[in-house]
Parts: sequence; structure tokens; C-alpha cells
Amino acid sequence: MGYSSWSSDAYTHLSKSYATKDADDIFSSAAVSDMLPKNLTVRESRDSDEHPESIAVMVFLDETGSMGRIPEAIVKEKLGALMNTIIDNGVAHPQILFGAIGDHISDRSPLQVGQFESGTEDLDKWLTSMYLEGNGGGQIMESYLLAWLVAGRHTSIDCFEKRNQKGFLFTIGDEASWDNVSAGKLKDLMGYSQAEDVSDVQLLEEAQRLYNVYHIHINEASYRNHSGVLGYWKKMLGERLIVLEDYNAVCETIATLIAIQHGVDIKTVTSKFSKSIAGVVTTALVAVTSALAVTPDEGVMKL
Repeated sequence: MGYSSWSSDAYTHLSKSYATKDADDIFSSAAVSDMLPKNLTVRESRDSDEHPESIAVMVFLDETGSMGRIPEAIVKEKLGALMNTIIDNGVAHPQILFGAIGDHISDRSPLQVGQFESGTEDLDKWLTSMYLEGNGGGQIMESYLLAWLVAGRHTSIDCFEKRNQKGFLFTIGDEASWDNVSAGKLKDLMGYSQAEDVSDVQLLEEAQRLYNVYHIHINEASYRNHSGVLGYWKKMLGERLIVLEDYNAVCETIATLIAIQHGVDIKTVTSKFSKSIAGVVTTALVAVTSALAVTPDEGVMKL
């Protein structure tokens, strides 16, 4: 997948068509069937004549509770900020896979997986195919580890396989992750004929082989500065935990991190944002940027 191309003009036209629609009009539970993971094989990010040096980016959005406002914001106004910022800062061929995360203990659709895409209409298709179930289990845990499962076991990406360049994986939400998934749940959810219990540590390690893995904690509402939630993510990811004070800056934060990890100065990237968004992004990425180091033989900044 990912053979079409991004058009800023096309997105401007498309976003205008959503201006007067609410989430119920944009997202349909009927469309989610294309994103359900049962019997999922492999999601591919491939080079092509149009995209000779693709870079795989996975973005998994929490679709529970108030977090559903983030997919809506991306569809209506922020997808352009994501794609334009990445491309304008020298990463010419991003291929984005959008997915959604819920609670595998209590939700009907706790994992939804799109395809790697580069084109405006294709990206919009997978975003609007999400089912914003809006439930969650009422704990402080959602199933973010399922994103790691997909990344580590169900993707094939040319940036890594051809160029030894890791892709990017972002989970976004306001809670901690469950620390395991049972064999029975994996069989039911993924359609595996055989399975074993898996832990969050195991799945994260598998994902990190192929991807630079980050979590963006939306530091608002009930779990603002929650010690249990932030403690979990710091233990799992260290400086790759990004604490974001304003959900409206999610796309700019993702794009800025990808740009600076490819050697672009953060001030260069954020100079194109509004003052408020630039401040939020810069603050959120302080820990990450201070930990980045240049790998001379690859010319790419890595943690």
C-alpha cells in the first residue's frame, strides 16, 4: 500500500466538507469491518517509483471516552499539519497507518488497523473508517500493547528491510496499558489457531526491533499528571514518553519528532506553527530532544 500521493489542496477541499459535520456523521461503525484484525496477515509499507524511499509511520489513537475528539480533530483540520510538516522538512515519502485502540477486556472493537497510505483520500478513508466506541473499562488501562503486537508481528516495511532504517510507532491516549493479553483473547481477537499469553514487555521489544516507539500521553482531564499512568510509561519507554498538554498539538508533535530525528532543528520546524502550538510542542519534546544523538554513518538522529 502507500502508492498514492499527498495533496495539500485536496485535503483543504476535503476538510471543508467536514466542517459542519459532527463525529457521528464522520465515523461509522459499519465501516470498521475493513479495520478489524481477525485473520490479519501483514500490513506493508513499500517503496515505489512514486515513493522511492518510504518511511513507515504507525499512529494508533485511543477511541475511548473523551479521546475520541482526537480522531475527529485530525479528520477535520489536523491531517494537513501532520503530512505537510513531515514532507516540508525533508521526509518526502511518509506512509501513515492509522489505527485505533480500546480495551480488549471490555470493548467490542479494541483494535482497529488501517493500511499504510500516502495519498489524501486513502488516509482519509482509514481515519473515517474508525469506530469510536467510546467505552473503555473504567480502569486506568487501555490496550495500547495491541499496537505493539501489530507492529512487531504483522507489518513488513521497506525502510527497515531495505535500508535498516526504523519506522515510527506512536500510541496516543491518557491511560496506562494493560500488561498482558491472554492466549484465549488473542485467538478470539486475532483469529490465531494457536497462541500463548503475551506480556507488554515482550510485545514492546518486538515492535522496537522495527520501529522507534513512542507514547503521547494527553495530559488533560481525569489522568492529568497521574502518577500511576505516567509511572507506567516512564518505566516502559523512558524519554520516549511524550507528555502533551494540549491534544490539538498531537499532529504537530508527531511531525516535529519525525523531522528532528531526521536531522532538522526543532526551531526550524516549529517556526511554521502558531506561537501557542510551537510552545506546546517544544515543551513536550524537551526530554526526547535532549536524548537524541547523531549517528554519523547513517546521517539520521536516533535514540
